[in-house]
Amino acid sequence: MAQKITIDPITRLEGHGKIEIFLDDKGDVERAFLQVPELRGFEKFSEGRLAEEMPRITPKICGVCPTAHHMASGKALDDLFKVDPPPAAKKIRELVNSAFMAEDHALHFFFLGGPDFIVGPDAPKGMRNILGVIEKVGLEAGKTVIGIRKRLREIITKQGGRVIHPVCNLPGGVSKGVTPEDREEFIRTGRDAVEFAQFALKAFADIVLGNKDYLDIIVGDVYRHETYYMGLVDKNNKVNFYDGDIRVVNPEGNEFAKFKPREYLDHIAEHVEPWSYVKFPYLKNVGWKGFVDGMDSGVYRVAPLARLNVADGMATPLAQREYEKMYEALGGKPAHNTLAYHWARLIELLYAAERLLELAQDDEILDPNIRTLPTETPTSGIGVVEAPRGTLYHHYITDERGVIKKANLIVATVNNSAAMCMSIERAARSLIKGGVVDDGLLNMVEMAFRAYDPCLACASHSLPGQTPLEVVVHDGNGRVVKSLKQ
Repeated sequence: MAQKITIDPITRLEGHGKIEIFLDDKGDVERAFLQVPELRGFEKFSEGRLAEEMPRITPKICGVCPTAHHMASGKALDDLFKVDPPPAAKKIRELVNSAFMAEDHALHFFFLGGPDFIVGPDAPKGMRNILGVIEKVGLEAGKTVIGIRKRLREIITKQGGRVIHPVCNLPGGVSKGVTPEDREEFIRTGRDAVEFAQFALKAFADIVLGNKDYLDIIVGDVYRHETYYMGLVDKNNKVNFYDGDIRVVNPEGNEFAKFKPREYLDHIAEHVEPWSYVKFPYLKNVGWKGFVDGMDSGVYRVAPLARLNVADGMATPLAQREYEKMYEALGGKPAHNTLAYHWARLIELLYAAERLLELAQDDEILDPNIRTLPTETPTSGIGVVEAPRGTLYHHYITDERGVIKKANLIVATVNNSAAMCMSIERAARSLIKGGVVDDGLLNMVEMAFRAYDPCLACASHSLPGQTPLEVVVHDGNGRVVKSLKQ
């Protein structure tokens, strides 16, 4: 008889989700689903609010990546009120965002995704965590991980007002300048962050790339999809987290599209499925062909590996060197190996640290001119940044008083939602045969989504007390037995 395997909750991610794997009569995988049983409601919460409140409202979407929402919202307000912030304000914002990207990437590698490699995918559950990582890399290294994240977060606190839910961005600039004393501390932190990122990359090279079994997993077919890729690039087509054009390359690595943030609706559409509250964005000019990859599928991917795939390189020298090493090892661009997201994430950690140091050493960041006051009547505004988990879109439409009439948020993780479902199903089909399953195999199925560092807290939200909104009971053959609604 057909049977179902449920992984609930899935682990080491932000937010909540579950995986349901349906086996056929032979015990092989027939279908596998990543389900997000929460309703996202922030777009509706925003209606009727003053647009100026959005940089304080939208960070509440997530306590892990609030800085990215604050940055996207601040840029959307600049566009809404047709105002260009002074150079110092832009650099302060990018400084804060760089500190955030660095500490968040460190969080994922050492706390969430890294244990699968540093400790091992088959290690006991109790060891697949930061404690197991510390045991493997040493107590002093563990202290370094925690210490550098603390110092990077202090930069966000100092300039952002708060590390959780920052409050510094205003239409046309920021609320606080950088003092000479703080700048010196930022420079010291930047230097140490660069050193830490190099340590992390060396640990990855020694522990992961130096282990043939791990390397075979990374470059093998279990975790591989040939998709389109999307990310922000600067005028030289180098990776940029804060500003630039949105570039898309096809599965062969050729440029498919390059567009301004205001043109995003010409290129992105969203598909829905009845079994998840997460939407599935796709490339409008290719079309939705289902959960399949290849040139004819509109599925695209975002986040670290995608950003490196769409770019012609990194904008800082040490990160560029590591970028070249990665693509040489993986056989060139684009790399379609999902587990290489972990490697790309550490290269981005190094880039973020280098960029933080560059900005802290820039004398213009001390300029007291940090805001241009808006004078135009608002209509609509779009802001895009790169969050740790991918390209993040904020779009606000207001009346002439600046009251939100409609908000559209394409949250970073959502861009990867179709690819995550595909990755989970491919891993499940490859790993589970004849009904033979154990904890290690199920963890390797989870590794398929963990590479993307999903933030389902960002991607979807429930109204208090309303989860789940609907319960559907299936029998072993997948037929609906009963449906309960609140």
